[in-house]
Amino acid sequence: MIFPDLSYEQELWNSYQHIAGLDEAGRGALAGPVCVGAVILPNNIALLSQTLSGARDSKQLTPRKRLQLIPIIKETALTWSIGFASSGEIDTLGIVPATRLAASRALERLDVFPNYLLTDFRLELPELDISQTALVKGDQLSLSIASASILAKTARDAKMLELNAAYPEYGFSHHKGYGTSLHCMRLAQIGQSPIHRKTFKIKKITRG
Repeated sequence: MIFPDLSYEQELWNSYQHIAGLDEAGRGALAGPVCVGAVILPNNIALLSQTLSGARDSKQLTPRKRLQLIPIIKETALTWSIGFASSGEIDTLGIVPATRLAASRALERLDVFPNYLLTDFRLELPELDISQTALVKGDQLSLSIASASILAKTARDAKMLELNAAYPEYGFSHHKGYGTSLHCMRLAQIGQSPIHRKTFKIKKITRG
């Protein structure tokens, strides 16, 4: 297993003071919002190596472990935030522009605006006049991106649990809006809800 570290951050800290890691959750779901997390970590390698040693790509962590890491990430980071784009915005704009919109909203909510971005692949923000690097499997390489991944995943999961209370017939608490067999079966039985992405097509069964 590849563990994220501070290799990219260390090199960039020589020239940039505030480096934000960004990652998304919910891009491939059939329902609910897409969420982007943003994290700026302090330039303190000893502190980060100790406090965030358990941080990984959110998909490699159990829900319990993600929840345990959330307060640690928030306390350790210089600043952090999350941004959402709704299913309606996804249908109107397309998933890529909507994800970038969620990322822009996350950046706007940071207490300190970054002067460099490290993003997961396909989360580039070309509309921003700010230096940035998109890393393939960035959440497995950069501790900043991995931390953002955990924030995004837990925030979106919490949102889907709220939506499950409004639309319990779809079982969002089990699959978080992804195209699992249960979700596809419910869609075939009762059709789409107001929070489903109308422009998304069911191509195959995926894990939630």
